[in-house]
Amino acid sequence: MAYLTQYQYYENEGNNPENDNWGSYQYVSLKEIVTNFMLMYVGNDKLINNVERYNILFHAKRAIQELNYDSLKEIKILEMPVNDELRFILPDDYVNWVRISMYKNGVLFPLTENIQTNWSSAYLQDNNNKILFDEEGSVLKPEFSTVDIDRIKGSRKTIYLNEQSSYDGQEGYFYNGIWYFEYPIGGRYGLNTETANANPTFKINKKSGVINFSSDMSGELVVLEYVSDGMEGGVNADISVNKLFEEFVYAYIKFSVLSSKYGVQEYIINRSRKEKSALLRNAKIRLSNIHPGRLLMNLRGQNKWIK
Repeated sequence: MAYLTQYQYYENEGNNPENDNWGSYQYVSLKEIVTNFMLMYVGNDKLINNVERYNILFHAKRAIQELNYDSLKEIKILEMPVNDELRFILPDDYVNWVRISMYKNGVLFPLTENIQTNWSSAYLQDNNNKILFDEEGSVLKPEFSTVDIDRIKGSRKTIYLNEQSSYDGQEGYFYNGIWYFEYPIGGRYGLNTETANANPTFKINKKSGVINFSSDMSGELVVLEYVSDGMEGGVNADISVNKLFEEFVYAYIKFSVLSSKYGVQEYIINRSRKEKSALLRNAKIRLSNIHPGRLLMNLRGQNKWIK
């Protein structure tokens, strides 16, 4: 790999952005991984031969994607205000969410995922409840369903302990971690603590690529912490991986190439599989970043006065 001078690292040689190279030494680029693999693992005297560069590139990208899903733990953070339709469009590189919070008065308030659906699609029907179709035979749909309209207007009740709750404004008492309310005949006398949350709620519509919020989130600022696949919008020059996982990526490529080639002995494939798994475990241990100071904080947290 090409090493940077300190001037290149700190000042980017006077170019903008100045911070373009900060922290870059932690990573190895996709191009370097593919080049190194072709030089060190491919050849007539090597276990792998007669393989094209595009094959190595494909398996390298697959290795980085797998790492980003559950091992690298490099979380991206995006903030955006919620619009009047109570929707937050998911980022273009979104794969899964880690935490969704409301930023208000300088404090992050974690939001709870609504276990009930708060959105739906609908079909237009005539007075005889017959479904309506367009000229091409596709079902006609309204812009918003009744469920969506009630959520946006705030007229829909919720099982959560907030302003849309059927318990809002009711007198009750709190005992043993559970709220109890005096209700007429047929009412509930206990509230499920799983849903005893006063903050707004959300529900992710993966198909539509949006996060739907409860009505009390209109105009509020949302902070989304999420996991990406690490593909950086398909720009290969921007893809990189932490150096702690570099050896694992080589092992992943080697295993993938060998397992897809015809005539490779099974014991060789099994050996490369074990090597890949062992290197992944080692990299995870290194990345766990267990410091004595953090362990001490956890131990101190166990010494609490019980009143």
